[in-house]
Amino acid sequence: MHIIPAKDISEASAPSRFVGGADFASRHSSLERRLVRLRSWLPWVHVGMFLVFLAVLVVPVYLPESSEQATFLDDGRELANYLLWGVWFPLMFFSVVITGRSWCGFLCPMGAASELANRHGLKRQTPAWIRWPGTPILSFIIITLLGQTTGARDHPEAALEIFGGTFVMAVIVGWLWGRNKRVWCRHLCPIGLLLGVFARLGAVHLSPRKRKSGPDQLTDKTICPTYIDLPRKQAARHCIECLRCILPGHTAGLAVSFRRPGQELEAIRHHAPDVWETLFIFLGAGVALGGFLWLVLPFYNDWRQALGRWFIEQGQYWIGEPGPAWLMSVHPERREVFRWLDFFMITGTMVTVMALSALVLSMASLASAGLARWRGSGESLFQAFVQIGYSQAPVALMALMIGLATELFTPFVRLGMTTAQVNDVKAAMILFGLLWSVWLAWRILQGLGVDRGRWLALLPSAAGSSAMAAAWWLAVL
Repeated sequence: MHIIPAKDISEASAPSRFVGGADFASRHSSLERRLVRLRSWLPWVHVGMFLVFLAVLVVPVYLPESSEQATFLDDGRELANYLLWGVWFPLMFFSVVITGRSWCGFLCPMGAASELANRHGLKRQTPAWIRWPGTPILSFIIITLLGQTTGARDHPEAALEIFGGTFVMAVIVGWLWGRNKRVWCRHLCPIGLLLGVFARLGAVHLSPRKRKSGPDQLTDKTICPTYIDLPRKQAARHCIECLRCILPGHTAGLAVSFRRPGQELEAIRHHAPDVWETLFIFLGAGVALGGFLWLVLPFYNDWRQALGRWFIEQGQYWIGEPGPAWLMSVHPERREVFRWLDFFMITGTMVTVMALSALVLSMASLASAGLARWRGSGESLFQAFVQIGYSQAPVALMALMIGLATELFTPFVRLGMTTAQVNDVKAAMILFGLLWSVWLAWRILQGLGVDRGRWLALLPSAAGSSAMAAAWWLAVL
């Protein structure tokens, strides 16, 4: 990881909180005071979100089966499914581009419950395996695979298992480890790294009022619940915007900053670039893509039949038996029963697509990094690779928004939009993400010092973004 000292940060990458003169500064100070007053209300907001969380996850399990004609307007199960996948997830993704990880600090009941448990827990030292940078990547991959095999988007029991189980794990982790900190949010939350990477695109950012030199690193000696060394904060990834560090009228703490969406990634060399984040962008988008591609690949069923036949020929008849309901979808009343063959085929397809995605995007970023060095960049090949890899974030964000927020477009259909028109909207979102990724790669290459021949260095990265956009186009359209 390459860190640029604070004194070398260019004015272009610095937060623009004083643009507009005294009038803007006055309004800015007033906004901060309003935000500080919100802190006393946050516990009640968390309680409210916890009750909504319980209602959306628990109540549908005990409701009667939905008919095939049921909609979210006349059926409780369909309404809960829509609130989870059509409201909760879209709002989370949309908000991260505007306000960063404000969802985590303001609305998420899991992190708040984990921190509450920590106050009354054992407060043990956080183990090294939890602090390993790859842990949140594995957490995301495991939950994504389990959510797909259990059918979390279709079955309320699976949604309760995934989200309810995650909630319980957050409380257990909070009770066991950390000292008045959110170990869960910093190291283990399956969605935390996803939101953290995309928070770098956010327009609202909290930045030090008085910056100190040195790397952006983890520390216990801070009021920040996610271990941010506040005076040296350079990146938005771990900031959940809980507002505890905002101290209006003081030179200490952080202040609210406003910037163009994507500005942090455009100047990523000044904002603690991390190879683990780049790896997550490549792997995370790939495993989610695999969860949709297995449904549309024309040769998937042929491979499934061939694999099943081979096992039967070997006398391994267990491959055709249903597995445990906590591991895969076993719902005969809804005409969906996964067998061990389905489990291995689905997870195998997703892992394969994930590996291929990481390979394609890595090769594209590496080629652009090599060309950037050839055209005059002073960064090492590894440093350039890590920074250019961030350019894939926008296309991945738009694809994940369409893929995970499956019910987002349901109201548009109810309002009279045709399927073709809805697909046009999805296509426009993917195209927007692609163009943003290409623009971001252009700006990152500029930051790397590539002037002449920048178009040449851009081509491999743009090809990687195009491949990701095309794959998602196939998967969802």
